[in-house]
Amino acid sequence: MLASITPLGEQGRRRRWGRTVTAFVIASTLGGALSGAVAGALGWLLLRDVSWQGRTGLVAALLAAGLVLDLIGKVPGPRRQVDESWLDRYRGWVCGAGFGFQLGAGVVTIVTSSAVYVALGAAMATASPAVGAAIGAVAGLLRGATILAGARLRTPEQLVRFHKRMSDWREPARVTGLVLEGTLIVVAAGALFI
Repeated sequence: MLASITPLGEQGRRRRWGRTVTAFVIASTLGGALSGAVAGALGWLLLRDVSWQGRTGLVAALLAAGLVLDLIGKVPGPRRQVDESWLDRYRGWVCGAGFGFQLGAGVVTIVTSSAVYVALGAAMATASPAVGAAIGAVAGLLRGATILAGARLRTPEQLVRFHKRMSDWREPARVTGLVLEGTLIVVAAGALFI
C-alpha cells in the first residue's frame, strides 16, 4: 500500500495525494479508536473486577507471547489484504478512508506483528471503552502515519529506490521491534512488583 498511495501514483490517477493521505490517516486513527473502544468495552465486561496488577500481568503475558510469535515469525491473523481494485474505481479520499480504516482497525487485514494484538490487549486491560479508544487511536495513528514515508516519491526511479530501502530496513526494523517488546516486558513485569 505504501507504494500504491504516493504522489506519483495519485498523480497518475489524476488525484491529489494530500487529500487521499489525509483521509487515510484520519480513518486509520478512527479505525484504531473503534477497535480500542470495543476492546476496552470487552475488558469492562470481563476484567473490571480484576486488580490493576492482574491486568498489568495480562499485558505482560501478551507481550511475552507476542515476542515469541514475532521471533518465530508465526503471528496469527487474517491473510486478507485491502482491495487494490478500489484504487482505480473510487475517488482518492474514498480509497484513503477505506484503506486507512482497515489498517487502523488492526485485525481486518494481514497482521505482521504481535504489536497489533498487544495494543488491543492493553486497551482491553484498561477495562474502559474511552481509555481503550485512546490507546487504539494512538495505535491507528501510528499505523496510518507510515504512509507519509512515500511523501517524496514523484518519479519511478524514486519509487524503485524506496522499495530497495524498505527491503534493506526490514530486518533492522524487526530486530528493533523485538528489542522494544523485550523492554516493555521488563517494564510491565517490574510494574507488577511496585
